[in-house]
Amino acid sequence: MKGRDDAGFATVFAALAMLGLLAVTVLVVQFGAVVAARHRAQSAADLAALAAAGALVDGTADACRRATAIADRMGVHTRSCVVADWDAVVTVDTAVAFAAFGTRQVQAVARAGPVSE
Repeated sequence: MKGRDDAGFATVFAALAMLGLLAVTVLVVQFGAVVAARHRAQSAADLAALAAAGALVDGTADACRRATAIADRMGVHTRSCVVADWDAVVTVDTAVAFAAFGTRQVQAVARAGPVSE
Protein backbone atom coordinates (compact mmCIF):
# COMPACT_ATOMS: atom_id res chain seq x y z
CA MET A 1 0.00 0.00 0.00
CA LYS A 2 1.33 3.34 -1.01
CA GLY A 3 1.32 6.32 1.40
CA ARG A 4 0.95 4.38 4.65
CA ASP A 5 4.43 5.28 5.88
CA ASP A 6 3.32 8.94 6.45
CA ALA A 7 0.12 8.09 8.31
CA GLY A 8 -0.39 10.32 11.36
CA PHE A 9 2.25 12.90 10.44
CA ALA A 10 -0.29 15.71 10.06
CA THR A 11 -1.76 14.97 13.49
CA VAL A 12 1.64 15.09 15.19
CA PHE A 13 2.57 18.27 13.31
CA ALA A 14 -0.74 19.94 14.28
CA ALA A 15 -0.28 18.95 17.94
CA LEU A 16 3.25 20.42 18.00
CA ALA A 17 2.03 23.60 16.29
CA MET A 18 -0.72 24.00 18.89
CA LEU A 19 1.80 23.46 21.68
CA GLY A 20 4.00 26.17 20.19
CA LEU A 21 1.08 28.59 19.93
CA LEU A 22 0.11 27.86 23.51
CA ALA A 23 3.66 28.54 24.72
CA VAL A 24 3.80 31.85 22.83
CA THR A 25 0.41 32.86 24.24
CA VAL A 26 1.52 32.15 27.80
CA LEU A 27 4.71 34.16 27.32
CA VAL A 28 2.81 37.12 25.85
CA VAL A 29 0.32 37.09 28.74
CA GLN A 30 3.13 36.92 31.30
CA PHE A 31 5.00 39.76 29.59
CA GLY A 32 1.80 41.80 29.65
CA ALA A 33 1.35 41.14 33.37
CA VAL A 34 4.89 42.32 34.10
CA VAL A 35 4.42 45.47 32.00
CA ALA A 36 1.12 46.22 33.74
CA ALA A 37 2.72 45.75 37.17
CA ARG A 38 5.55 48.08 36.15
CA HIS A 39 3.05 50.74 35.11
CA ARG A 40 1.12 50.34 38.37
CA ALA A 41 4.35 50.68 40.36
CA GLN A 42 5.35 53.80 38.41
CA SER A 43 1.92 55.35 38.95
CA ALA A 44 2.15 54.64 42.66
CA ALA A 45 5.67 56.12 42.83
CA ASP A 46 4.52 59.24 40.97
CA LEU A 47 1.56 59.79 43.25
CA ALA A 48 3.59 59.09 46.40
CA ALA A 49 6.28 61.56 45.32
CA LEU A 50 3.66 64.21 44.62
CA ALA A 51 2.07 63.59 48.02
CA ALA A 52 5.46 63.86 49.70
CA ALA A 53 6.31 67.07 47.87
CA GLY A 54 2.95 68.54 48.83
CA ALA A 55 3.50 67.68 52.49
CA LEU A 56 7.06 69.02 52.73
CA VAL A 57 5.78 72.15 54.48
CA ASP A 58 4.99 69.89 57.47
CA GLY A 59 8.54 68.46 57.56
CA THR A 60 10.39 65.60 55.93
CA ALA A 61 9.14 62.95 58.32
CA ASP A 62 5.49 63.84 57.63
CA ALA A 63 6.17 64.00 53.91
CA CYS A 64 7.66 60.50 53.86
CA ARG A 65 4.85 59.17 56.04
CA ARG A 66 2.34 60.56 53.57
CA ALA A 67 4.24 59.01 50.65
CA THR A 68 4.34 55.64 52.41
CA ALA A 69 0.62 55.79 53.18
CA ILE A 70 -0.20 56.54 49.54
CA ALA A 71 2.06 53.74 48.29
CA ASP A 72 0.53 51.28 50.76
CA ARG A 73 -2.97 52.18 49.62
CA MET A 74 -1.92 51.55 46.02
CA GLY A 75 -0.56 48.11 46.92
CA VAL A 76 3.18 48.70 46.60
CA HIS A 77 6.02 48.73 49.13
CA THR A 78 8.02 51.92 49.75
CA ARG A 79 11.72 51.13 49.56
CA SER A 80 12.96 54.65 50.22
CA CYS A 81 11.84 58.21 50.57
CA VAL A 82 14.58 60.81 50.32
CA VAL A 83 14.05 64.53 50.67
CA ALA A 84 16.73 66.92 49.40
CA ASP A 85 15.86 70.59 49.67
CA TRP A 86 12.33 70.74 48.23
CA ASP A 87 12.62 67.59 46.13
CA ALA A 88 11.11 64.28 47.19
CA VAL A 89 12.43 61.08 45.61
CA VAL A 90 10.34 57.99 46.29
CA THR A 91 11.32 54.43 45.33
CA VAL A 92 8.69 51.69 45.43
CA ASP A 93 8.57 48.03 44.49
CA THR A 94 6.04 45.28 44.12
CA ALA A 95 6.10 41.55 43.48
CA VAL A 96 4.83 40.04 40.25
CA ALA A 97 4.01 36.36 39.77
CA PHE A 98 5.85 35.08 36.70
CA ALA A 99 4.21 31.68 36.08
CA ALA A 100 6.62 28.80 36.63
CA PHE A 101 9.53 31.14 37.23
CA GLY A 102 8.28 32.35 40.63
CA THR A 103 7.91 36.00 41.55
CA ARG A 104 9.95 38.96 40.42
CA GLN A 105 10.32 42.41 41.92
CA VAL A 106 9.32 45.44 39.85
CA GLN A 107 10.79 48.76 40.97
CA ALA A 108 9.88 52.35 40.13
CA VAL A 109 11.38 55.72 41.11
CA ALA A 110 9.72 59.13 40.99
CA ARG A 111 10.83 62.63 41.88
CA ALA A 112 8.60 65.58 42.66
CA GLY A 113 9.39 69.12 43.64
CA PRO A 114 9.49 72.63 42.27
CA VAL A 115 10.80 73.25 38.79
CA SER A 116 14.41 74.40 38.85
CA GLU A 117 15.54 76.89 36.25
